[in-house]
Amino acid sequence: MSDKQKKPQKLKARLPRGFVDREAHDIRAVNEMTAKIREVYERYGFDPVETPLFEYTDALGKFLPDSDRPNEGVFSLQDDDEQWMSLRYDLTAPLARHVAENFQEIQLPYRTYRAGYVFRNEKPGPGRFRQFMQFDADTVGAAGVQADAEMCMMMADTLEALGIKRGDYVIRVNNRKVLDGVLEAIGLGGEENAGRRLNVLRAMDKLDKFGSEGVRLLLGPGRKDESGDFTKGVGLNDEQIAKVLLVLSHGSARNSDMTQAIGTDQKSKDFWSSMGLGLAGDSSEDAFYDNALYLEGRRDAVRDSNLGTAGIDELTQINALCRAAGYGSEMVRMDTSVVRGLEYYTGPVYEAELLFDVTNEKGEKVVFGSVGGGGRYDGLVSRFMGQPVPATGFSIGVSRLMTALKNLGKLGTDAVLAPVVVCVMDRDTEALGRYQRMVQQLRHAGIRAEMYQGNKKNFGDQLKYADRRGSPLAIIQGSSEREAEEVQIKDLIEGKRLSGEITDNVTWREARVAQVSVKEADLVEKVRAMLAEQAEDRKRSG
Repeated sequence: MSDKQKKPQKLKARLPRGFVDREAHDIRAVNEMTAKIREVYERYGFDPVETPLFEYTDALGKFLPDSDRPNEGVFSLQDDDEQWMSLRYDLTAPLARHVAENFQEIQLPYRTYRAGYVFRNEKPGPGRFRQFMQFDADTVGAAGVQADAEMCMMMADTLEALGIKRGDYVIRVNNRKVLDGVLEAIGLGGEENAGRRLNVLRAMDKLDKFGSEGVRLLLGPGRKDESGDFTKGVGLNDEQIAKVLLVLSHGSARNSDMTQAIGTDQKSKDFWSSMGLGLAGDSSEDAFYDNALYLEGRRDAVRDSNLGTAGIDELTQINALCRAAGYGSEMVRMDTSVVRGLEYYTGPVYEAELLFDVTNEKGEKVVFGSVGGGGRYDGLVSRFMGQPVPATGFSIGVSRLMTALKNLGKLGTDAVLAPVVVCVMDRDTEALGRYQRMVQQLRHAGIRAEMYQGNKKNFGDQLKYADRRGSPLAIIQGSSEREAEEVQIKDLIEGKRLSGEITDNVTWREARVAQVSVKEADLVEKVRAMLAEQAEDRKRSG
């Protein structure tokens, strides 16, 4: 038996499932997008705050899968004091903990925003990752729905600041009180029906996926999918299902029957104005009255529930506040089909939806859909406080919104200019010092620049490096140029173009337009001028 030690196996480089590496172009695109979001949030008077990636698991809330399985849904570990800690599941629960822990020092209402990564210990799939970025804004300590209305307006302003034009998005607004009210109205109130209520909400949340007929089956006897798999239904009767579907009906708020019943003449408009719903001098009155009519049409589904009626009243007030500020139903739309956060939200809920078509992986045209949402979560901070602390907030899915903006050509269109490369012709200390001085002069002038740091001494290899980097210019100074206190500046962009047009060496030497000689003292000025000429060429070529 040989005493020779076995050669250690080479470690295999592999990315964990559900995680991605981010390249420069994606990082820059995210930075560009979040800077625009941050500017809107700051304009609304929100201030930044940052919470850690880890929280104690019990602080993350009952909305996680199971409290007795702390590693389900979240990534968890035990600290040396045997307390469970988890990577944050979202940015809202950590904010609730932060507010409760610093309640005496925080000025209420507390208006704050933050961006960061969140983690889900779930099975990854196409477009479904275990780590992704969210960008949240929240108001803690404001009980009135005017705070919710402001969130909806800020969401609309954010999308428009990102270049999404009006008509390509809508902020859909509902109220959990409406959903809970209709469940109460069909006889599913009380703690004993908590499980059935959750099943009804889960069925309602499948509207976009299965349509109203699929939801009807899930609310009733059950649904069999295309593969033959059967999902047991909630078991509601036809009358109960009809009330739920009335609340779920959405689309245009126009309703011809209600328009005839209520009217849109001046007398009717005066009536709506007297109810606090009108806006004098509003030129887009149809959109506003549609929202009001839409809500009145859903009131019948919750007429037997005080909670549901209160929810409709709150939506009516949100609509009036948005309209008063100039945000019509083409921007902020009442839609009682919106179901968010089954055990999370306590009042108004809202969702930002993009309405334009994209092509999915199957080659089908589909509406892009939701890029963020939020709502009122009055119970989350209160878990730590033993007293009511109202709160409302909104979260943007950064990666999904970035994908949408790229589809629209609104992100990453300004290519980052690669650095000017200062070539290393001689490697003695004096020469290296001169090259370093040149590159620092360019950097201090605001020009991206680097001195070649590779091992290749061959000049041609250095130019190949610069070309692969996409560098616009190369700075060359050999011993003869150094004695004359000059530098050669090679236009790599023009040189690449000429290499496709000039076929013989004589013509190439005669052209020489791709390389110029300047005094070392004029280096920065000439580089700046050549970069400006290249920028003008790019602009002309579109």
